[in-house]
Amino acid sequence: MIKGAIFDMDGTLVANSPVHIRAFEIFCDRYGVRGWKEKLGGAFGRGNDDIMRLIMPEEVIREKGTAALGDEKEAVYREIYAPEIEPMPGLVALLDKLRDAGIRCAVGSSGCRANVDFVLEKCDIESFFDAKINGDMVTRCKPDPEIYLTAAAALGLAPAECVVFEDAKAGIESAHRAGAGRIVALASTHSRQMLAAETDADVIIGDFRDITDLETLLK
Repeated sequence: MIKGAIFDMDGTLVANSPVHIRAFEIFCDRYGVRGWKEKLGGAFGRGNDDIMRLIMPEEVIREKGTAALGDEKEAVYREIYAPEIEPMPGLVALLDKLRDAGIRCAVGSSGCRANVDFVLEKCDIESFFDAKINGDMVTRCKPDPEIYLTAAAALGLAPAECVVFEDAKAGIESAHRAGAGRIVALASTHSRQMLAAETDADVIIGDFRDITDLETLLK
């Protein structure tokens, strides 16, 4: 029986993948970095340290450090996203139903604390969540299971008692390795076909409006 729901953030609470790409474009232009987009494709869902090591030149990393580079890029992201941010379609209605059903909710994101706070505040959904786990709180980001193990523990539940909502391959792998009771994949970043062929998702949806039978999902 499902007793908790854990939500990834990027591409799940908000359809923000295109905004992150715009932010990376601005950020990489500052440093004259080319070819970053091809490298970024396989990095969705991972932490900023991993992404910076993947796309930034070693000399820039030595000079600035991955943490400072990540902070700089995320500041760009929040600045350009603030005027247009909105929750994923159907999210607020689902959160209402989960609360009515007595399901405790958590965020389990590789994103930094500032981004998690930003999304929850700007979308006015913070009150729905009993726990907020971000990439700054763990030693290993997705696809390692630590984030989802930590989020389930924060809810006082076993991972097998939780449904996880994810959009990225790394996040779905993380949830699977954590032993999540059910994994729902949103086709917001990747196609339904890819998610079906290359992940362990139990259910694939376009967005939260596709969840029409919550009772069955929570069994």
